[in-house]
Amino acid sequence: MSKSLPKMTNDQDVEKLLAEDLTEYLTPENFQKNFTPTTFEFAPKDATISLRLSKDLLEAVKKASGERGIGYQKFIRESIEKAIQDV
Repeated sequence: MSKSLPKMTNDQDVEKLLAEDLTEYLTPENFQKNFTPTTFEFAPKDATISLRLSKDLLEAVKKASGERGIGYQKFIRESIEKAIQDV
């Protein structure tokens, strides 16, 4: 049976859900629908790198990140993260 998480708009909705048995939401057929992978974006940014790019590539990165409505550094981090997920 397909079971989607209910829409939660306040703390009481969340607390009510957490009081239930959540097993049905975690079945293989429901898991992907109800949960999305977490990224490294939440981890503290405590390391610095220096990266040389051509002006054209940097402008393309800035344009692509602007189209997504995010900063170019976040765009680069997400791109790196996506690349290592495929390994």
